[in-house]
Amino acid sequence: MRKKLSTLCMALGLGLLLAALALLIYNRWDDYRAGTSAAEVEAALEEVIQANAEAAEAATENASAAEAEAEAESEAGPEAEASDPQPETVELDGHAYIGILTVPALGLELPVMAEWSYAGLKIAPGRYSGSAGTGDLIICGHNYARHFGNLKYLEPGDTLSFTDLSGTVFQYAVEEVVILQPTDVDEMISQQSGAWDLTLFTCTVGGQTRVTVRCSRTG
Repeated sequence: MRKKLSTLCMALGLGLLLAALALLIYNRWDDYRAGTSAAEVEAALEEVIQANAEAAEAATENASAAEAEAEAESEAGPEAEASDPQPETVELDGHAYIGILTVPALGLELPVMAEWSYAGLKIAPGRYSGSAGTGDLIICGHNYARHFGNLKYLEPGDTLSFTDLSGTVFQYAVEEVVILQPTDVDEMISQQSGAWDLTLFTCTVGGQTRVTVRCSRTG
């Protein structure tokens, strides 16, 4: 009886060990897949941004060459002339994106989706609310090592940047790294908490808390 019980315990222990190993392998594969997916999208976005920048440059040259026609249409008003002709989002593989987030201290260059979703976070971080232009952009991401998993290692003074689809680069510096509870929604989005120009956040392992990075715009 003892021998059977010992054999059963060994088999159970081996089964648990194999299950843990399988989970570890899956997590590593999922992290690699997420990083690869983000890199592919980021490369495509780089091409879109470059094309938009070239189109804007060509439009400026054409406008200079056609100054007389522009003056004839001046009734449209100065604001209409100054508006950004580039689209705010671009769709790639069925998902809309707004730009690229760069975090040199973590070696990250990630595409940012126009809206976040649980399915979307498996590919890239997403906009939680706000925008770079209005100075209240909040971006959430999954805690993959190749996404936002290492946000906790950022320190005050570390630089970040966000490049929108027109090629405009918004530069930021980390002000603080804090831990928030999942229920602290008001604290996450409240301008009373510091009027941060950029906020990044991700869940910790187990999803019990949120690592939150607050940034101020520098340029």
